[in-house]
Amino acid sequence: MIEELLPPTVAAAEAYGDEGVDAPLFPEEAALLTRAVAKRRREFTAARFCARRAMEKLGVPAAPVVSGERGAPVWPGGLAGSMTHCEGYCAAALVRADDLASLGIDAEPHAPLPEGVLTTIALPQEAARVDRLLEERPDVHWARLLFSAKESVYKAWYPLTHRWLDFSEADIAVQEDGTFHAALLVPGPVVQGRRLDHFTGTWTTRGPLLATAVTVAHG
Repeated sequence: MIEELLPPTVAAAEAYGDEGVDAPLFPEEAALLTRAVAKRRREFTAARFCARRAMEKLGVPAAPVVSGERGAPVWPGGLAGSMTHCEGYCAAALVRADDLASLGIDAEPHAPLPEGVLTTIALPQEAARVDRLLEERPDVHWARLLFSAKESVYKAWYPLTHRWLDFSEADIAVQEDGTFHAALLVPGPVVQGRRLDHFTGTWTTRGPLLATAVTVAHG
């Protein structure tokens, strides 16, 4: 599901159900889980299982993926990547840093957002777009899709800036054709001397899941 959203240079791996939840960890990774509850341990381990499979696809040796500032994954040198997990699903996407500046992926249940969440995450114009999309395509949970797109935007943003991006600091317009445009409302990252003012992304739904992805090119 994730792979179809990403360019060919990106290696993606995903796991369903309990696949990978008991996979071996590197000592540096296991040390991060000494006080973790069972759910967190399972999600963390499955994500690293997917990351290792993505590394194999790229032809790079397996390596630990620890958590850095704000919990962001710290990838081996020369790689950029992103991980996601939700109930019953986990995925990782990796790319050589020479091929992309950054990327972000997110997966969510294809179900309504909990009551009250949309007003917390959405700008007025975003909420209005969600209402219009619901009238045209009621088969898609657009509010949840908007939330996922914001998560993917943040995951692509953070490695380039090492700064927080609030939900209100990107105006995201989701399109019915499987794409979305995120206008950055704060100064964007500088990539190869060019300050970015927007990100673009893709989305899909499949059965009980939806997924989004953002890739940031070097030029």
